[in-house]
Formats: sequence, C-alpha cells, structure tokens
Amino acid sequence: DVQLQASGGGLVQAGGSLRLSCAVSGITSDDYAIGWFRQAPGKEREGLSCIGSRGDTTYGGSVKGRFTISKDDAKNTIYLQMDGVEPEDTAVYYCAADLSYTLSCAIDPWNYAYWGRGTLVTVSS
Repeated sequence: DVQLQASGGGLVQAGGSLRLSCAVSGITSDDYAIGWFRQAPGKEREGLSCIGSRGDTTYGGSVKGRFTISKDDAKNTIYLQMDGVEPEDTAVYYCAADLSYTLSCAIDPWNYAYWGRGTLVTVSS
C-alpha cells in the first residue's frame, strides 16, 4: 500500500519559516511525483508544488519564490521549506502521490491518487 504522512506543521509568526516533511512508503514504480497541497477553511484545495522522481519541480504562483520543494531519496522523504510565510498561508497541508507521472509533474489534485493526512499550519500576524 502506498502511504504518505505529512508532518511539521505548527504555529509560526508572519515572516517566519517552517519545514514540512512527507514520509512516503509503498511506491514500487520508478516514475512518480509527490505534490504538496493545502486547503484553508471554506476554500478549494490548492496545488502548491510537486517534485518528480527525476527531480523536476513545479510551483504554483502563490508560493513561487517563497516555498522550496526537495527530496531525500535515501529517507523516502519530501520536504517543503516555507519561508516568508504570511497569514494567508494558514491551512491544512497535504502531500500526495501521482503514479501516472511521466515527463514532468503537475500540481493538479486530480492527478494524485494517494493522499496522506494533513498537517495544520497556522501563521499569526
């Protein structure tokens, strides 16, 4: 079974930093992508960033230049470094796996069949 577990959420002041981790297990394919998403109360789920197994990355406009995605293959863990956070970044953050990945990853939630439980990030002003 493919399993993902997001962690690292918490309370952070505006302008600060936070690093989220996504521990991944059960993926047997060499071709896959891991994406980060978030959902704030009353809003739709938003794609933030993804990284493919070949190392390609994609960022959504709201986080480009502030958030950085990376992976540690030895630890089967994907990270989302969040810098310069804003109150608008408050949401539950999820990581998910796309096993249909081929050439480049995309941050469309419909591409992702496997989802982990979210981790709450709260940014205070």
